This record gives sequence, C-alpha cells and structure tokens, in this order.
Amino acid sequence: MYPQNTPRPPAQRAAEVHCPTPLTPAVAVPAPLVPVQPATVPTVASVVLPDGRIVTGYAVPSAHPEPVTAKPVVSRAAVNVALGGVGFLAVCGGLLLLTTFITALTALITQLITLAAVLFGGFIAVQVLTAGRHGEGTTVSIRKAVIKRNHFHR
Repeated sequence: MYPQNTPRPPAQRAAEVHCPTPLTPAVAVPAPLVPVQPATVPTVASVVLPDGRIVTGYAVPSAHPEPVTAKPVVSRAAVNVALGGVGFLAVCGGLLLLTTFITALTALITQLITLAAVLFGGFIAVQVLTAGRHGEGTTVSIRKAVIKRNHFHR
C-alpha cells in the first residue's frame, strides 16, 4: 500500500513507550586495610656473569620436592572388594546351613507325624477287632423269645 521508504501517517505507527528504570548505585564499603609485615626481608644477591655483567636481584630458595610416599602393593579398593567377597561367602554358607537345618527339621517332623499316625491307627484297630471276642455280656436268641405285652421273655 505504501512504498517502503515513505513515512506512514502517525495514526498507523505503533506507539512505543520506553520507561527507563533507574538503577541505585551500590554503596561499596571499603574493607579495612591491615598492614602486613613480611616475616623476613629477602636478601639481595649479586651474580657476576662470565662476560663481566653483574646481575642483582632477590635470591629464590630452591624448591625441594616432597618425598614420594611408597604406595602399597595392593590398593585399598582391592582389599575392600576381597573382604566384601569373604563376608558374602560367609553369609552364603550360613544360609546354606540354615536351609539344610530347616529341611532336616521338616523331615523329622514329617516322620514323627507318620509314626504317631501308625501307632494311633494300630491302637484303634486293636480295640475294634478285639471288642467282639470278650466273654462278657448276655447273648439272647430272638427265635426262642416270646413277646408279651411289649416285653421279651425267655
């Protein structure tokens, strides 16, 4: 509608409002300065070079390397893994013994129950089979009995 370089009427322009936010300056409290005295004043050394020049400066103490500590032949991690394995084997052995004990106890209880059933069943069988052989009691022959007034008479 409008060419690119033509200014647009004010009604068609987008209104942009910029409100700057004021920044409050941070109040920097200066840290108190504490004068530090060097423990020792380094000595100044002069060195004469082979070509005759003299170099002057502070002497730098030579750096002594720290002694190397001897490393153990076996690392601590390997020892910890080995001890953990020994503990695991001990627990597994104990669990194996526990399951063996439970199995043996179950077999013993089963055998005791079977023995009790056999003995009790035998006792009951003896009682039932010997009940008719005793000579006690009265034998009545019904063929010879005479019934009078709802009573048996011999």
